Amino acid sequence: MSHADIHAVADTREIDMIRRNQGLATYSPLEPRGNEHNGALDTGPASPRWYALWTRSHCERLVWDQLAAAGFDAFLPTIDVWSRRAGVRHRIQVPMFPGYLFLRRAMDKASYIEVRKMRGLVSVLGERWDCLAEVPDREVGAIQTALAARVPVFPHAYLREGQRVRITDGPLAGVEGILVQQRPDKGLLVLSVEMLRRSVAVEVDCTWAVAA
Repeated sequence: MSHADIHAVADTREIDMIRRNQGLATYSPLEPRGNEHNGALDTGPASPRWYALWTRSHCERLVWDQLAAAGFDAFLPTIDVWSRRAGVRHRIQVPMFPGYLFLRRAMDKASYIEVRKMRGLVSVLGERWDCLAEVPDREVGAIQTALAARVPVFPHAYLREGQRVRITDGPLAGVEGILVQQRPDKGLLVLSVEMLRRSVAVEVDCTWAVAA
């Protein structure tokens, strides 16, 4: 072994010792790193994405219950509305987007087949199991933040174009949407799921809105 080879091995061992002390993986100089094979890097399983599930009429909760029982990360946003029964008004919870709920999953064929077995489900939106339509994280995240903030959320006509803003303060800080200004200091922040062409709105302080 030449002096150059000896020094190279010593350097590699020193680097490996440093990596071990830092809790990092070590590699042989001749060993492919990660899942590299023939120059290609396998990034591993796909990361979770949000998907929209279309259900039969009034089956949103039925589908959600089955998904939750099976260990899936399902999200069924609801809103409070007034309902009248026997002449008495009651506040009840109804799906925010009737006929739809959301599923977060790193979808593979086995998962897709299991989801499709759920009673009351019509389809997972998309062409096929490996070409599903994804819902952007920011759209689902905005709805989750609004619900967690416990601010009134109500239906709104679908909006795609308008003054897009980001809220800088308060319980909705960081949420983006389209601002419909009603008064100099108050307005509606419209949150939309473009794939579904559905929107909801929350009231916001316009002094907390900046251009997104």
